[in-house]
This record gives sequence, C-alpha cells and structure tokens, in this order.
Amino acid sequence: MTDDLARLSINQETIKQWSLEELAEGCVKEGIGRVGLWRAPVQAYGVERTARLLSDAGIGVTSLCRGGFFTALDPAERARALDDNRAAIDEAAALSTDTLVLVSGGLPPGSRDLHGARERVADALAELAPYAAERGVRLAIEPLHPMFASDRCVVSTLGQALDLAERFPAEQVGVVVDTYHLWWDDRAPADIARAGAGGRIHAFQLADWITPLPEGVLLGRGQLGDGSVDFRAFRSAVESAGYDGPIEVEIFNEALWAREGAEVLAEVAERYVRHAC
Repeated sequence: MTDDLARLSINQETIKQWSLEELAEGCVKEGIGRVGLWRAPVQAYGVERTARLLSDAGIGVTSLCRGGFFTALDPAERARALDDNRAAIDEAAALSTDTLVLVSGGLPPGSRDLHGARERVADALAELAPYAAERGVRLAIEPLHPMFASDRCVVSTLGQALDLAERFPAEQVGVVVDTYHLWWDDRAPADIARAGAGGRIHAFQLADWITPLPEGVLLGRGQLGDGSVDFRAFRSAVESAGYDGPIEVEIFNEALWAREGAEVLAEVAERYVRHAC
C-alpha cells in the first residue's frame, strides 16, 4: 500500500457490479486496505461470512451503511425501525467496524413538521446510543443535501446533525462529513471545526457534484474531479479539525456500474490521489 492510498476506503456501492469476493480480491490487487459496506449485500452474502472474507484478505471495514429512518409517526412503525437499527448495530459489531452511518428519514406522509421529525430522530438516538456503545459501535448522523429533506433525510446540514449529536457523548454519536451533501454550504467549514473540537467526525466520504443532475438524483454522484467539489479544501478542513481516519469514496452512478470493476477501481484510486491528496 502506498502512502497516498493508506487512508483510502472504497465504499461497496462505488463498484456495485462486483460481488464481495470480487471487491476483496480487487482491493488487494490495487493495494487498498479498507472498504465501506452496505447492509443488503452483506446480509445476502452472510454477515459472519463477510467478516471472515475481509479478515482473511487483510481488509478493514470503515463503516456500515445504513441505519436510521426514525421519523415515522406510527408507534408500530417506529418500533420496527428501532429493532432494525439494533440489528444493524449488531451487524456492524460482527464486521469489526466502529461506525454505523445513519440517514434520519424524511417527513411522514402529509406532515410538514420538520422540527417534530428531528425530535423523533433524537428520541431514537436516546434509545440506540447506549445499545451501540455496549457493542463498541458509534452512530454517525449523515446530513443529506436539502433536496432529500422531504422523503429521505430531515437533517440537511452539518450544523443540524451536530445539534442532535451533541445531546449524547461523542464516543456514542457523531457525524458524517460527506462532500456530495455539504459542498454547497458556506457554513460547512465552521461546522467541521465544531465537529472536530468535540471529537465527533466519525466518517469522511467523498463524491463529486455533477451537473446537469442525472435522472434519478440518488444515482447522481460523480467521479472525483468531474464536478464542483473542492476535495482538498474539505480534506484540509477535516484534518485541521483533528480527523486522521479513513477517507471513503462513495459514488452511486449507473455509468460507473456499467463499466468493468477493475477499471473503475483503478480510476477511483487515481482520481483520489490526483484530487484529494
């Protein structure tokens, strides 16, 4: 592993066309020692089996995505969400990662109460944070771009995420700094400093913002260097705030998924060195 790649982590969804076995083999060949995982493909392969595969390959798991979706009004639906998040915490512990990424959930149908939805996120964190801490797992709140506030994530800024996280010990609840979701916010540098001062930067993820947005905006993340994000500025901000952990590239893009996986992985590594180192 070169020094340039020492902190690089490849999120599993960046090369979604690959199986877990192909991902492990490809990362070993490329000299990349870390991956971020998603629950559905891990469950399909088997959690314990995944843990063994990556351990045998010498690959660490930087994060598991995702828990969350806490904003429902129906008590039974909320109880199911809490149960699912406890399962996600158990999976993270089994995979030997200390970070479970949370996406809060959007507004319930017919609701316009953003404040109430965020308070239900806080209520869920109060139940889950001690459970996670007992298993050595930190909860990492990921703010999503405001365009997702209605249906996916009522937490739209890093400041809002910190307002929630700071109700709990830093070793239990922190935040995700994701360039795709935060690049537009002129308050992000100050909020990154605030997060670092409190020891709450639990994950740092990279993807570019490209325009025009592809149809189906969830799959609109761009390869590093193809869009508007100043990755070095973000890296400088998180490092100045004291973060020295993994740097995870997480790109959802159908054009990348249509290509040969080894070519995409090599390109991600090259773009990371060129634009983020």
